[in-house]
Amino acid sequence: MINFPIAKINIGLNITARRPDGYHNLETIFYPIKINDVLEVIQSDELSFESSGLGIPGRAEDNLCVKAYHLIKQDHDLPPIKIHLHKHIPIGAGLGGGSADAGFFIRLLDQKFNLGLSTEVMMNYARQLGADCAFFIEGKPVFAFGKGDEFEPVTLDLSPYHLALVMPPAHVSTAEAYRGVKPSPVKTSLKELIQLPVSEWRNHIKNDFEEHIFISQPQIRGVKAALYKAGALYASMSGSGASVFGIFKEKPDLKFLEEDNQVFYEV
Repeated sequence: MINFPIAKINIGLNITARRPDGYHNLETIFYPIKINDVLEVIQSDELSFESSGLGIPGRAEDNLCVKAYHLIKQDHDLPPIKIHLHKHIPIGAGLGGGSADAGFFIRLLDQKFNLGLSTEVMMNYARQLGADCAFFIEGKPVFAFGKGDEFEPVTLDLSPYHLALVMPPAHVSTAEAYRGVKPSPVKTSLKELIQLPVSEWRNHIKNDFEEHIFISQPQIRGVKAALYKAGALYASMSGSGASVFGIFKEKPDLKFLEEDNQVFYEV
């Protein structure tokens, strides 16, 4: 059985407070985009994990799909399986690719083995694997808050626009991203700001990681500037980076960025 994990972008990201448990409270909008991995599960004699496409750092046993298998096996009688992941979503891009694989893997297990898991039960499994994993159980636009694992639905449809995403040859670790951020309360929540016309987002919706990451990673800042120069209504780094997306009224021509960066178009 096969499915196709999607990616997400963050539209706005406010770090509002440091938590006693070491995490941060934040608010952001998760929006699904059509950049896909491919995930296949086959019943086998023993549990195994293999991957193709982009190289995945770390040990196979530490992959979130393998962790999800062991987590669900504690409560359900799962047979051994072979997991194959073809990685296409850029890694270290702020697109939630690893979390997407975990969320879609939980859905795949539920379907293949008729586990009868409710959406909320699948989300609870996913929350144990990572803050944004639960988003990918449904993959619908949400206002995310808390440490990024609590959701409220939002009405947001970007299908009338053209979205382009640029991944420069850069990497930003989550630890690096959070080290430089200064939490502060927000005056107006993203829940309200997201209702503004897209053409007004540039002046109101920000990503708190950008200020210090743009200093240490000027090429990412340059990509954002290039997207605005190419006519983007709104451009932003996604999550903790390194990818930057632009929302355009007309389909953009970004060939000038394709030589040095990966460029994805969603039309």
